[in-house]
Amino acid sequence: MTVKYNFKYKPFDHQQVALDQGCYKEEFGYFMEMGTGKSKVLLDNMGMLFLEGKINFALVLAPKGVYRNWVTKEIPEHMSDDIPHRVIRWVASPNKKQQEEMRSVKDNFSGLTIFVMNIESFSSKKGQTAGEWMSKVLGPHGMIAIDESTTIKNHKAKRTKALMKIAANFKYRRLLTGSPITKSPLDIYSQAEFLRPGLLGHESFYTFQGRYAVMQRRTMGAHSFQQILGYKNIDDLTDKIAQFSYRVLKKDCLDLPEKIYTARYVTLTDEQAKMYSLLQQQAMLLFDDGEMVSAPAVITQMLRIQQVMSGHLKTDDGEMKYFPSRRMDALTEIMEEHDGKAIIWSRFRYDIVEITKMLNKKFGEGSAASYYGDTSDDERNEIVQKFQDPRSSLRFFVGNPSTAGYGLTLTEANLVVYYANDFNLETRIQSEDRAHRIGQKNNVTYIDLISEGTLDEKIVEALKSNQAKGGAGHWIRFSRHRSKRTGKDDRPRPRCR
Repeated sequence: MTVKYNFKYKPFDHQQVALDQGCYKEEFGYFMEMGTGKSKVLLDNMGMLFLEGKINFALVLAPKGVYRNWVTKEIPEHMSDDIPHRVIRWVASPNKKQQEEMRSVKDNFSGLTIFVMNIESFSSKKGQTAGEWMSKVLGPHGMIAIDESTTIKNHKAKRTKALMKIAANFKYRRLLTGSPITKSPLDIYSQAEFLRPGLLGHESFYTFQGRYAVMQRRTMGAHSFQQILGYKNIDDLTDKIAQFSYRVLKKDCLDLPEKIYTARYVTLTDEQAKMYSLLQQQAMLLFDDGEMVSAPAVITQMLRIQQVMSGHLKTDDGEMKYFPSRRMDALTEIMEEHDGKAIIWSRFRYDIVEITKMLNKKFGEGSAASYYGDTSDDERNEIVQKFQDPRSSLRFFVGNPSTAGYGLTLTEANLVVYYANDFNLETRIQSEDRAHRIGQKNNVTYIDLISEGTLDEKIVEALKSNQAKGGAGHWIRFSRHRSKRTGKDDRPRPRCR
């Protein structure tokens, strides 16, 4: 670099290695585990390219529950003070002030303009139109970056196709994710295509699939379909991915406190047990009728069983039934034993509302706050700020892991309770790491509320088993790169600080 860049905060060794490897490449993936500071790396990357005169515009795309964070936290916290910049957030239905702000993106500005959009907007015509205009007018002098890039792993999705088209107009393209592979090695295809078409050496997804997946045609009744039996040529795929990415895990570079896992067992009430048994029988009938069972049907039945264990059930006609439950009592006992701040996760809206009510009644109004789909943007920002303030009376963060489990820093908590688990491993890992990341000074305890002998146990066992294997990502060891000459890992290793 010919121009001196002054970091706002000195990077960790692994962050410096990431910048050294990817900063000036046109396409690159920062595949850095949650909590290792990939947002800082991207912002420093932007600042360096700006000082070199290579970009003056950046489009940052992130999931709905995360993208506001870039405006309120990440950019103010990490962008160098030497970089003149402005931040503009896209809003689907802007007020007059927001309209003026968004229109100003085309005005002459001598600094770096950072435009932040939620990636879901690219499923709509309005979002696509905005992205296309910016890519044509500003893209040749800019960077496009996707935070949590697994949001485009489905190559058939409308937003994935829209973003492929838009990305082509940007000279610099970046991916950010803790795990680019969540279910299978095939997840990487569309992410790599976003960086550059043909980056993995394939003209289509189907030739890529043929190279790395073991396929077999299956017939079930009148239906015929291709089934993936396993994967092949993984070392080859690993080598290709290593050419355009940097991978680091927390255990390799950060001296973070421990994660401690435990469980609190909750006995079902008689009413819950009866309904649980009935729904379990109904679920078994899905498999016994000889017809092909759709995944949504199975998931719906499992969700109903989970709801019953939480003390409620939403029927087909939308009616809510309630059951006596000991789960809330167990949660109350846990919080009475805990002195500090805590996060409570549940996948159900009803749970979140009721838990928040209970905690505010038990521990004082304002001690708990809800963070889920209905929480407004302003409320979300305020909740996170209060929770992270050690002087604040806000002790309990009650959220949906699909909404709040990504991108937030909640390191004031050293206790995390899973009231009702999500089935998705990625969601579980992401939600765990809201508390366990840079800034955490204490061990973090994770408590799963479990009803013995039920679906609870199976979900937790499956999540922990897959997590121990590295999830779907265990197929590919991104951090390994062996020299063809020596057979050894010859890449520079980040030093822990």
